[in-house]
Amino acid sequence: MPSTTTSKVSRWDQHGRQHVVHVHRAGVQRQLTCETCGWTRKAQFLPWLKAEEHLAQEHQATVNPSA
Repeated sequence: MPSTTTSKVSRWDQHGRQHVVHVHRAGVQRQLTCETCGWTRKAQFLPWLKAEEHLAQEHQATVNPSA
């Protein structure tokens, strides 16, 4: 059975609210889950990019807290 690991992509919107998408990995498949709206998606390639796109398009959250 493959091990499951979790990471996250977080961005801030123009109102100072944090939005987070969790990336759950099991083998080669990744499951993306947004804390804010409950959006989920499976992604095999570039899951972090898809998470960033969701945050930018749906929540207008584009400020990277680590930058």
